[in-house]
Amino acid sequence: MSQSTKPGPPGPRLGPVRITVPSRSDAFLRKFTEIIGGPLGRHSSPGKISPGFFTVERVLVILTVIAALLAVASKNACRMNGWGGTNAYAWACYSDWTSLFHARGFADNPFAPFATGAEFEYPVLMSVVASLTAWMIPAGEYNRALAFYDLNFLMVVGLWLVVVIATARTAGRRPWDAAMVAVGPGIILASTINWDMWAVAFLALAMLAWSRNNPFLAGVLIGLGTAMKVFPILFFGAVIVLAIRSGRYKPLWVSLGGAALSWVAVNLPLALVNFDAWKHFFTFTEDRGAGLSSFWHIWNITAAVVPGMGNIDASLINALALGLFAASCAGILYLGLRAPVAPRFSQLVFLIVAAFVLFNKVYSPQFVVWLIPLAALAWPNWKDFLIWQLFEVLHFWAIWMYLYASTADIKPSNTFPTAFYVLAVLAHIVATAYLMYRVSESMFKPELDPVRRTGQLDPQAGAFAGTTDHFVLGVKRGA
Repeated sequence: MSQSTKPGPPGPRLGPVRITVPSRSDAFLRKFTEIIGGPLGRHSSPGKISPGFFTVERVLVILTVIAALLAVASKNACRMNGWGGTNAYAWACYSDWTSLFHARGFADNPFAPFATGAEFEYPVLMSVVASLTAWMIPAGEYNRALAFYDLNFLMVVGLWLVVVIATARTAGRRPWDAAMVAVGPGIILASTINWDMWAVAFLALAMLAWSRNNPFLAGVLIGLGTAMKVFPILFFGAVIVLAIRSGRYKPLWVSLGGAALSWVAVNLPLALVNFDAWKHFFTFTEDRGAGLSSFWHIWNITAAVVPGMGNIDASLINALALGLFAASCAGILYLGLRAPVAPRFSQLVFLIVAAFVLFNKVYSPQFVVWLIPLAALAWPNWKDFLIWQLFEVLHFWAIWMYLYASTADIKPSNTFPTAFYVLAVLAHIVATAYLMYRVSESMFKPELDPVRRTGQLDPQAGAFAGTTDHFVLGVKRGA
């Protein structure tokens, strides 16, 4: 039975604590400080000495507001000229908000997802958010779809700020890592496509609650996040790995209990009142075929032009996607139990969510928003982050050009070829897989981990802080 070194306090604490600044800790960013006099001096004490008005969190808020203005600019072509026809594809400013406002009946009935015969393909809490937002749009002779978009955008900006601050406070002595969330190109371009930022915010707050050693509250937030989108439930994969490794299962049961209570509290009323509307999300997810930009979609596109490649239908995709994701989870469990020291909580969450993204039957452009806050905590390396984001931006533009070429009455010679789209999707997959590799490598070589190099073992450990190893693969009892 091996024992690990006992970490410090369970998560970030209030008070004057020396923090890490990017200009000193990140070799890539250090190169860009020469024009302003070089990195911060060795004898300065950021975090212990008051910075005056411009605290870390206030600077992060400013950066987020600037990024939000860029997000407005990126969609301004559609705001000015409308989302009709192929505009949204040609100008890469598509948003589900405007298309679903009319297509799902919000224009006529704000609570359309809860009506008889409703077919709103999202979980319950997202239906509530969409309905309440539509309810706040007054009737009248004006562009109500644009008003619906603008109101949702303002909410997303508020949630964006919540995610940035929650990430900064979860990061322990590295609050500046939240700048990746504040200015991430993926968030700037994709946060206004759908309501995903709500689920991202619930997960970010759950990570913060967990780091503050409050597993029940973390569970409640995960339950609410899962009622918005499915992916926050993957949080529990990391809890399971660390529970097995430490032999402490109470935090797992407590957090699961909180999640079950909040999820049932949100879902049960609609399930009782309108079961068909409630189950539509689950049946729609099961029956749909390969979604745009998924590996399975790329396979089917290639199969259409390559002799001998068979097309994959929805039932086979379901089996393959589930099987590959389950295999990935088994691999992550092995890594978590085999690593020389207990993995950091955010490392495990990132790996599990990233595996889900890679093998899911759908990869919508906004899914990158799920990963950015987790990447900032799991692998806060600006060079790798920006390379990954470069390929995500490439994919963002490629999918709209692909859809534009598929729907517009335009000569094929005047559009990007389908091969460009296929390569962009494959590049995004490889870039995400590379980030997963770097995180996995740092689990086995802690000296490579930027977080551990600051003297922290795991600022997100929460209920598992200070525990000793109970079960480690490859270590004999008594060793």
